[in-house]
Amino acid sequence: MEPEVITVGLDGSPESLAAAQWAADEADRRRCVLRLLHAWVLLAAEAPDTPPDRDQNAGARRLVRRAREEVQDRHPHVQVIEDLVGSEPLPALLYAANDSRMVVLGTRALTAWESYVLGDVSLDVVGQADRPVVLVRGGWSTEAPRSEGHVAEPRIVVGVSLNGPCDPLLDFAFDAAASRGLPLQAVHGRALPATAYVPWGIEPEVAEEIAKEADDELREAIRPWRERFPDVPVRLTVLPESPTRAMVQTVPGAELLVVGRRRNHPRFAPRVGPVAHAAMHHATCPVAVVPHD
Repeated sequence: MEPEVITVGLDGSPESLAAAQWAADEADRRRCVLRLLHAWVLLAAEAPDTPPDRDQNAGARRLVRRAREEVQDRHPHVQVIEDLVGSEPLPALLYAANDSRMVVLGTRALTAWESYVLGDVSLDVVGQADRPVVLVRGGWSTEAPRSEGHVAEPRIVVGVSLNGPCDPLLDFAFDAAASRGLPLQAVHGRALPATAYVPWGIEPEVAEEIAKEADDELREAIRPWRERFPDVPVRLTVLPESPTRAMVQTVPGAELLVVGRRRNHPRFAPRVGPVAHAAMHHATCPVAVVPHD
């Protein structure tokens, strides 16, 4: 059986080089082949004996070679494929995703307005790829951040909506935790209904009932994966907040945030839901967006 492929998209930016390092770590951990893909629509078809001074693709080759040298400096045993594609980045990445375990991309912090105006390629890939897409910020580090002298617990965080089956999401999250030997924190946010609010605040009994109901649903949703991954410690977190707010509050200190994206969505609805969109803009750790039905 041939090893699976992890594809990383390169554009020469610090963010894409950080993505290449993250992808190399993952490829080494999982014994996968690492594909370094650079798509350039002006890539020229050249004969094998073209002299270096006339090589129109010299810049593209240097870009990929630099990434290869950096990742193999840390992971000399990882098998690396250099892939130069004469295409626009989006179709090249979507095509490569078809035979990849996952696609890894560098991303920079964008405001909602910047993302709307610039049409960030990573957002388009996340919204259309049929495989998990991992987004990595430049300057990403595996070291846990400190907050007021406290070191956050390394862990994998997964956001669970409970609005329907999300098997690929939970499978990816538990597998990521197991492969790293880390605990998993399953987070669910459920906003309180209007009936929970009274003139002097929140009705405790109503809030407690809703929280217990959500906790029971979350516990039941992840039960099959707890049985499948018995060595993964699991912490359940249910917050009386919107799913987006719950995710933003709990993710600091995580090594990886895993969120879902529905494959089937209303015709004119955004391809990426509000939780995944917020994760892409606010989470500083790598974010895995997993498509599911």
